[in-house]
Amino acid sequence: MRSQSAGWKTLRGEQALPADPVIHVKDVVKNYEAATAATLLALDRANLQVQRGELIGIVGPSGCGKSTLLNLIAGLDGFNSGEIIVEGRPVTGVRTIGYVFQRETLLPWRTVRRNAEFVLEIRGKRPEDRWRIAEPWLAKLGLGGFEHYYPHQLSGGMRKRLQLASILAAEPSILLMDEPFGALDAQTRTVIEDDFLRLWRESGMTVLFVTHDLAEAIAMCTRVVIMTARPGRIKAEYDIALPRHLTTTERRLEPHFQSLFGRIWSDLRDEVGSSLDGIARNA
Repeated sequence: MRSQSAGWKTLRGEQALPADPVIHVKDVVKNYEAATAATLLALDRANLQVQRGELIGIVGPSGCGKSTLLNLIAGLDGFNSGEIIVEGRPVTGVRTIGYVFQRETLLPWRTVRRNAEFVLEIRGKRPEDRWRIAEPWLAKLGLGGFEHYYPHQLSGGMRKRLQLASILAAEPSILLMDEPFGALDAQTRTVIEDDFLRLWRESGMTVLFVTHDLAEAIAMCTRVVIMTARPGRIKAEYDIALPRHLTTTERRLEPHFQSLFGRIWSDLRDEVGSSLDGIARNA
């Protein structure tokens, strides 16, 4: 087990973080236990502070605990030790937080309109208020006029937009995203990334964005966090100082983008190598 201080790196400058982060993960340990297998240490003293309005990209090798960390912050799973504080309150159960999963969560028997209203419905909004709130989000995401269609009649990109509309209609102050665009083709993915960034800037949401794509994390996020190979902990953090007004494609063409990519990849590559070595040893 490597110590948390080993390999620690930060490129965040000398300025200290503000005193009250909106999400604070403190020395969190998460074990998975099974009756027929040894205990699996998924997270080992993980620490992370997220300030309000940040868009944090989380990258790391497969199986390092990225999705586990999001689930713990949302209160969907428990942890063995440590503390997670969200908006000033310790997480002790399921929290009302927006969560965009990689898998599709639309209900196939409901129309676009009824899917867009779904989160508002389960949060107790009156029927007469749901459409008034949801309709503008469909328009912002390019789905105006499709309210009577069903998910199977939409393209993959349109279904992802509908999934976003349903969650954003509830106006979450915190949004967790677990590889949300990974299944989309490259062109559709780029367009939806840009649309999402526009909505994020307008809303002021705090976003944690898990991705396997380092280039996507750099192009979209204000900060990129690297997790170590399992057991997962935070290895390094990089501020991303690319112009915010540019599209993700334009950011990828910035000279500073390549410099950032090289520096971050040098950290990430070591963890990917460690993960592959572990898989080979256990094969």
